Amino acid sequence: MWKLALCQTDVTFKYPDANYARIEKAIVEAAKKGADIAVLPEMWNTGYALNELGGIADLNGDRTKEFLSNLSEKHQIAIIGGSVAISEGSKFSNTMYAFDKYGDLLSSYKKVHLFQLMNEHLYLEAGNDTNLFRLNGVSCAGFICYDIRFPEWIRKHTSEGSEVLFISAQWPVERITQWEQLLIARAIENQAFIVAVNRVGEDPNNHFNGHSLVIDPLGNIVAHGGEDEGNIYAEIDLSLVGETRGTIPVFTDRRPELY
Repeated sequence: MWKLALCQTDVTFKYPDANYARIEKAIVEAAKKGADIAVLPEMWNTGYALNELGGIADLNGDRTKEFLSNLSEKHQIAIIGGSVAISEGSKFSNTMYAFDKYGDLLSSYKKVHLFQLMNEHLYLEAGNDTNLFRLNGVSCAGFICYDIRFPEWIRKHTSEGSEVLFISAQWPVERITQWEQLLIARAIENQAFIVAVNRVGEDPNNHFNGHSLVIDPLGNIVAHGGEDEGNIYAEIDLSLVGETRGTIPVFTDRRPELY
């Protein structure tokens, strides 16, 4: 069993210091409540202040990596670090870090699918690598927001064994029904747990209303975050993945030579 904390926070537009303080508070609370893993939303350090990243993005991700590593080690909690805006020379990316409870970096992932509707393609560099990692002996994968509209990208990870899929997002209210439907579909078709965290609050162009979700491999909603800021807690029984995949062996029955 894993106890999860979905940190459904607000994000202060273009003020990293306020956001690091908010995230620290959420993680410390999660640890006090006995969570094994804390999961953060997308672009939590800056919000979508894309035209100002030159002055506010995290240089090489150094601040974020030290921050999350220290918190995970101090409070003995694994952290799926949502994503942050980082700068590398003149380039910027939307990057996710994952840490185990000892403060060790498990993975680093640049968002592969850039969302043109929010102008990511104009400011950010897309990644080219998968995000597979093992957490507490379990095969996991991590994705960022728009990635969930690409089922072939998710399947690439689950076909290589991933059992828990972590998703971090800034998904606006006008498409929140699609968020829920896509996540349920990804859980069912991949027979995996979905742990998806969306932010709340507003930026100059968008309103965000949470609806963070934990979904089991059968598509049942285990936890729903509602629309308020705060941590959402849920426990998942990882044995359900093997049971589900054994009952309906979709990975065995695939015909990849055809598609």
